[in-house]
Amino acid sequence: MYYYRQMHFPGFPPPGQGGQGFPSFPPGGGGQGFPGFPPGGGGQGFPGFPSSPPGTGQGQGQGQMQAPTGPPPSFTPSQSSAQTLTTSSQGTTTFAVDPGAIQGCLYRYTYIWMRGGQQFWFYPVFVGRRSISGFRWTGFTWVYFGTDLRRIRSFQCF
Repeated sequence: MYYYRQMHFPGFPPPGQGGQGFPSFPPGGGGQGFPGFPPGGGGQGFPGFPSSPPGTGQGQGQGQMQAPTGPPPSFTPSQSSAQTLTTSSQGTTTFAVDPGAIQGCLYRYTYIWMRGGQQFWFYPVFVGRRSISGFRWTGFTWVYFGTDLRRIRSFQCF
């Protein structure tokens, strides 16, 4: 048989005395904040991380990390001329796009073919060892997007 001991935590109403047992915080954090985080909440994000995508004028605001102001080129490139996965001399296949290869596409219109069949225009602003982020064209606007390099089948930048 298990026993349940009811405990009362400061800031939480005792069980059975109204509410859901959770404190109610006013919008904007109410000036209290959480230990280790700045008070006020409301768009400050976690320490060291921007609360919005780069280039949106909020968060850390890094100048070159802005979405393009216009649409991408109006054509769809041929995948046959794109950089794709390669097979080494030992016959093993590389399962990720090389970060050094796609690094040359930073701040350039890039067409991406993903594993699974998705393809789209992309404007990369960051390339890491295993991931890439930037802005993806939805057909009418740019949205912030990031993915693992292993999910990219091929790419071509312009």
